[in-house]
Amino acid sequence: MGLLLSGAREPSAWVRRWSHLVKAGSSVLDVACGSGRHMAWFAGLGCQVTGLDSSPEAVVAASAYGTCLKADIENAAWPLLDAGQPRKFDVVVVTNYLWRPLFPTLLASLAPGGLLLYETFAMGNETLGKPTRPDFLLQPGELLRVCAGLEVVAYEAGFLSNPARVVQRIGAASPLIAFAPHSLEYRANPGASAQDDLSDPPHYRQHCCPDHPNVAQRRRGLPGIATIHRLAHH
Repeated sequence: MGLLLSGAREPSAWVRRWSHLVKAGSSVLDVACGSGRHMAWFAGLGCQVTGLDSSPEAVVAASAYGTCLKADIENAAWPLLDAGQPRKFDVVVVTNYLWRPLFPTLLASLAPGGLLLYETFAMGNETLGKPTRPDFLLQPGELLRVCAGLEVVAYEAGFLSNPARVVQRIGAASPLIAFAPHSLEYRANPGASAQDDLSDPPHYRQHCCPDHPNVAQRRRGLPGIATIHRLAHH
């Protein structure tokens, strides 16, 4: 695993778990990167890292690990474009951040065979603490619907402790054949209930593809993924 650079906070356990799919030299985009904990992690793995955040203070801190841009990704144009299209990255990372209109841009930012690692709060978290607004909480199965055009490496949803929270998290690989950004469409499912996603014992639902090597692994020559064991409470 990579070296955690001095001064950086510990990366997400989900990001660490799937970092073995990322080879040295890969281009990594960290969206809403904060002070750069995941930029630091992937820089330690030998990756070329880029971050986006709206906070000037966060951008200054994260710039120690790679290129970090101050950007209002909710109200302004996407800042990373090549020939008018979202710039492609081998890995796109998003943690503890949700802005649904950005989903198509995130998917379009994946290079063919690229890996999306996404983790944030989900419905049910409002009973435990912030965030509580539905705008900031994923609906049941929402990340699976967002990634319907990708090959899911792993998906987990439910309760975690230390601190207590309800999350969804996914790792998904884009097809090796690029797709057109205008073909992407995302629709939430307002008719779903929180129980749809949190009913599996003990507190979560998980998904993986044990019988079919994912696109990212084929690209990197890695062995197939085995069934994921029950989620440890991190």
